[in-house]
Amino acid sequence: MGHACGRHRVARLMREAGLRVRSHKRWRLVSSSRHALPIAPNHLDRQFASDRANRHWVSDMTYVRTAQGWLYLAVVLDLYSRAVVGWAMHHRMQQALVHAALEMAVARRQPKEEVLLHSDRGSQYCAYDYQALLRRHRIVPSHSRPGNCWDNAAMESFFRSLKAERVYLTRYTSYQEAKADLFDYIRFYNHRRRHSTLGYLSPMEFERRYASSNS
Repeated sequence: MGHACGRHRVARLMREAGLRVRSHKRWRLVSSSRHALPIAPNHLDRQFASDRANRHWVSDMTYVRTAQGWLYLAVVLDLYSRAVVGWAMHHRMQQALVHAALEMAVARRQPKEEVLLHSDRGSQYCAYDYQALLRRHRIVPSHSRPGNCWDNAAMESFFRSLKAERVYLTRYTSYQEAKADLFDYIRFYNHRRRHSTLGYLSPMEFERRYASSNS
């Protein structure tokens, strides 16, 4: 049944035990949709299930606090298995970040057919050079509606897991320390973290199992 306990006593006991409340950090703008760049329709339309690999990808950026400043992370995720297929990190939020994440995804997955890539309508994703990169790789853009994070809920879910399970539990002393830890989490997420939507398999286990069953 538990015990009645005032908040001041709880705070004192936590201080004595060296415990801290895990809290979410203040929201920080990563990309702005206030621009005159072309915006694609929302082709994905919240259809977050995909029947095969390399058919529907989603992408977004987030940030991580370090003692040296903010570290920015761009990610590309395959909706088929929820695998992180591309990523890039840098201490400056620059256009090259989303380019590098996409180039990694293409190099690692080598899609044979047209891919739909959904993102928010931030300037990095709507920029002319990024759109040219998509066309070069036969990737069709899809953009969320303005101010609607639920249109990219699968990507938001990954970032919530990353921050709750790793980032909010760690104080990074340097960019390099944060980069190494984020890479370690991505590797853990892809190969070991189980997902209820995948029958409690990890993304890589899911892909291996269904690739062998369809061969």
